[in-house]
Amino acid sequence: MTIHIEALTFDVIIGLLDFERDRSQRVIIDLEASYDYRDENFIDYADMVFLIQKELKEKRYKLLEEALLGIKALLCTTYPHIQILRLKISKPDILPQCSVSLSHFWDFS
Repeated sequence: MTIHIEALTFDVIIGLLDFERDRSQRVIIDLEASYDYRDENFIDYADMVFLIQKELKEKRYKLLEEALLGIKALLCTTYPHIQILRLKISKPDILPQCSVSLSHFWDFS
């Protein structure tokens, strides 16, 4: 099975620049998580969304790289049966002419 969470959008403190540390900005999270579903061994997608939001709001990461690795560590600890994880974090408002994103893919199978 693969869970898709697309365009999870919320405001958070994230970034290195002074103004990014003072006020929250919009981020967009896209996620795919594959796992072997057996005997009701499922992943609660609502809980997954809650965990991602909580992680980013509490940790107030400076780098997208750190945020991506923090989310990965949290999800893999909470759901050790994840076999494949793909994460993308976008900051759509940081530059006026484009959206900036960082993504990574992990295969634990």
